Amino acid sequence: MINHECMQACETQCPVENIPQNLASAGSATQSSEYDNLGGASNAIDRKRDPRYHSGSCSHTKAETNPWWRLDLLGIYNVSSVSITNRGDCCHTRITGAEIRIGNHLDGVKSLLCAVIPEMKEGEVREFACGEMEGRYVTVVLPGKEKYLSLCEVEVHGGPRKE
Repeated sequence: MINHECMQACETQCPVENIPQNLASAGSATQSSEYDNLGGASNAIDRKRDPRYHSGSCSHTKAETNPWWRLDLLGIYNVSSVSITNRGDCCHTRITGAEIRIGNHLDGVKSLLCAVIPEMKEGEVREFACGEMEGRYVTVVLPGKEKYLSLCEVEVHGGPRKE
């Protein structure tokens, strides 16, 4: 039996929240290298926040200078925020200092800086505000030598660019 009084109260007290669209899952991801056959770039946009690398849901580069991961949104959007899920089974400090860049350049270093990722906990999901930055590409680059870049999920929130 449905309690209509309770349903009406919930409808007025618990409004439906507009959750921004995740633009990432419709895009195409690439990265500077691939650690092994488990660490493909597209794993970071598979709509799974699973922080365990060996479950096949995280991207992973080889150790290199300035490793990067790039998402082609396949169109120009106003990006309001980017959420990152950090690796949870090891190596969670490796992401510290990575830069999130947004723009229309394939070379992400030429794009505008949205945020620098501070230290994150194992498996942590953190959202970075980008203030409606316009761009087709979202790039995460980790400056330095002999660095590994691993991302377990990247979510991009925003909408079509305003004409």
